[in-house]
Amino acid sequence: MNTLDWSDHDFATAAVRAGHQRSNEGENAEAIFTTSSFVFDSAAEAAARFQNNAPGNVYSRFTNPTVRAFEQRLAALEGGESCIATASGMAAIMSTCVALLAPGEHVVASSGLFGSTSQFFKKYLTRIGNPVSFAQIDSIDDWAARITPQTRMLFVETPSNPLTQLADITALAALANESNALLVVDNCFCSPVLQRPLELGAHLVIHSATKFIDGQGRCVGGAVVGDKKRVGEDILGFLRTAGPTMSPFNAWVFLKGLETLELRMQRHCESALELARWLDQHDAVSKVYYPGLQSHPQHALCREQQSGFGGIVSFEVAGGTRERAWQIIDNTKMLSVTANLGDAKSTITHPATTTHGRLTDQDRADAGIGQGLLRIGVGLESVADIKADLDRGFSV
Repeated sequence: MNTLDWSDHDFATAAVRAGHQRSNEGENAEAIFTTSSFVFDSAAEAAARFQNNAPGNVYSRFTNPTVRAFEQRLAALEGGESCIATASGMAAIMSTCVALLAPGEHVVASSGLFGSTSQFFKKYLTRIGNPVSFAQIDSIDDWAARITPQTRMLFVETPSNPLTQLADITALAALANESNALLVVDNCFCSPVLQRPLELGAHLVIHSATKFIDGQGRCVGGAVVGDKKRVGEDILGFLRTAGPTMSPFNAWVFLKGLETLELRMQRHCESALELARWLDQHDAVSKVYYPGLQSHPQHALCREQQSGFGGIVSFEVAGGTRERAWQIIDNTKMLSVTANLGDAKSTITHPATTTHGRLTDQDRADAGIGQGLLRIGVGLESVADIKADLDRGFSV
């Protein structure tokens, strides 16, 4: 079984089987190797493994069987040669940038980014010598205008958080290739079930495994997927040295999450589309952001590059005030008031004061995040009950 080429199998099969290598105990479920180090048969074997001259485990900061199983499975699902698992999604972004960018090399990123990603680029990556420019996610001309001879990375989150704006991945990949740059795609909102950026020309894929890959809000983790040289050597080398590593237990949880990912994403998408259509007709709502709606400006593009519309619905409350948005949140009874998403439990959050609260007022305005915006991570409950709970919030 361990020698099978998972590209020859359906997604559902790879999601359950890829990466699993049984120990001598013959376990059917993946084992959790909770050990910091590994024992060698001799000093010579230890030296060979430390120098990468012999296969085998060395130290769980960068070699662990449970983590490796998760990496191999996610790589198979994304269609990548290699995957490196990290302590969080932000650790995956940081590791990718620090490992692959030399001082002075320039990054162009989409303007509609998750708040912590935006903060990392603006406050920390620039501090270590990598200038960053921001382009409108849906304008290939704006991306092209911001590229300089020093540009070595295009970074995009598509769909974006929280407005579900889309970038044309194929067009951005062509632009990156013309510019001798890497296209890095944050695929958090879609997962490989709905979108496979590498097949569309992207060079690297970023995941916050905390979200849909886990699926039950249990653990924090991240991953980078791509080719063997950049991921399996360059980023792994940084991880080995700096240590933003995924724990074996978290990797085991994410392995279990991958087994049901396809089924869960189907339900998330079905419920989110029904909820978005309902919100779009609601008197308490002035605007809905969901690519499954024909009114979404990139609805056609979404149909081209995704196999589903996703589980995130954002909307503007009528009146557009923070007071009204908070009132709606506070008067729901079932929805979890938390900034996480991709959970079996539906979540509701006010991006302007939570996920994007550290941005300046101008940065939030530029990103289109107003005080009346709410984001719903549509879970696996009955969509009728989700609507009823929102109606409780609207009715006060």
